[in-house]
Amino acid sequence: MTTDAMTVLAARTLLVMLFFPFSALDKMINFRGAVGQASEIAPGMLAVAMILMGLAVEIFMPLAILTGTADRAAGLILALYCMVTAILWKQFWKPGDFWHAGESRARNLFWDFLKNFSLAGGFLLLVVGTHGGLGALLAHPLASSHPYNQQMSP
Repeated sequence: MTTDAMTVLAARTLLVMLFFPFSALDKMINFRGAVGQASEIAPGMLAVAMILMGLAVEIFMPLAILTGTADRAAGLILALYCMVTAILWKQFWKPGDFWHAGESRARNLFWDFLKNFSLAGGFLLLVVGTHGGLGALLAHPLASSHPYNQQMSP
């Protein structure tokens, strides 16, 4: 593997490591707690289904990005996942203490909200970056970007 390919792999690893293995492993070890958190916005079996879908996204999409298999589609799915989870679980506008001095639940949620959207931006770069834009994804949604075989410009 060339130095350029190793750099691409390292960057992709840094981008996905929050999800796989860490968040996925946390959901598996603390499944009941994750379902409890999902129950705040969805009842019963819907909460379980949401966690199972999230677990699948957090395992399979990072692996697709790391291997370069349907990596653009995986990047789009993870970008959407980051935005949806920010909107559903990082609702900084609800606590009402954003402008209070000292500790603020709303400000803590705000930073998490922004981090989720920043991650989404990174994933969207995988989707549209050097791969011909959104049109290339739409034309061949499951194609690989072949991240480790590309000629890197100096």
